[in-house]
Amino acid sequence: MVVRVAERARAGGASNVVVATDDERIRDAVIAHGIDAVMTRGDHPTGTDRLAEAANLLGLDDRAIVVNVQGDEPLLEPSLMAEVAETLATHEDASIATACHLIDDPTEAFNPNVVKVVLDRAGYALYFSRATIPWARDAFAADLHSIPAGLPLYRHYGLYAYRVGFLRQYPSLQPAPIERFEALEQLRVLWHGYRIVVRITRGTPAPGVDTQEDLERVRKLFAQGAV
Repeated sequence: MVVRVAERARAGGASNVVVATDDERIRDAVIAHGIDAVMTRGDHPTGTDRLAEAANLLGLDDRAIVVNVQGDEPLLEPSLMAEVAETLATHEDASIATACHLIDDPTEAFNPNVVKVVLDRAGYALYFSRATIPWARDAFAADLHSIPAGLPLYRHYGLYAYRVGFLRQYPSLQPAPIERFEALEQLRVLWHGYRIVVRITRGTPAPGVDTQEDLERVRKLFAQGAV
């Protein structure tokens, strides 16, 4: 699965694709398929900390942009990776870029496992939450089974592009109280005053692989040549 993710990252036009892992089995599998790998420590508290170590091991320039793609996202659209990287490249005052899409399903709107993001007028993140934000006070008081027209309710999609200079600073940033309660590490970035620019995408990105059933579904799609 990790190999498939790396192949899709290559298809997105990345100048270099490297798998960062603390598992020798993963390293050996990707190298066998002609993909570079770097071994990182096994005690990182977050994926961002692991990415920061990988950037240092690779000797990347502070001005470089890296896209962090999770190894359980074999259906991720290569074009989305490229779009998020381009979004960061064109917003020099941002340290991170990510993506979101409009929520039109009430089940998602009120699901705490679905992370929401509120944007300012220029497309920068104001806040991320597991709560339903913004809260349509009058509409939701009358009906919790539909989303009122025009409500800017966005689902955050966990794909990030980083400037390497910021990655090197991240491990030294103090965890934020809001991060601890929401269990969302991106809140540490906002809490310390860094900016996150968000690209609004169309449609719903394909889900990742979280269960054995998910894995079997994705295997069938690849066997059918659907991806």
